[in-house]
Amino acid sequence: MSESLSRRSVITGRLADEMIHISSAVVSVLPQNRDDVVRALEAMDGVEVHHMAVSKIVVVMEAHDSGILGSHLAEIATWPGVLSANMVFEQAERFTRIGD
Repeated sequence: MSESLSRRSVITGRLADEMIHISSAVVSVLPQNRDDVVRALEAMDGVEVHHMAVSKIVVVMEAHDSGILGSHLAEIATWPGVLSANMVFEQAERFTRIGD
């Protein structure tokens, strides 16, 4: 299979254009765990920390499938010191490759 053709795209009939999903989320944490959670978030592929307060962290996530975003949030919610991880916004756009 080509790089842009996945099993899921064949099953769901989405063979034409890839999609890019961008989401923002708020992660609520215990203040004493904030720095550890921020480090773990920064180590995740496709996750960027954009703001942090005493017990809140704002992240932006990017993936080719909204299920990946949901999986990231579900994983984050299980981390020590995390009280919740909630999606605030999601945008899906057709992804066009520009060169190699």
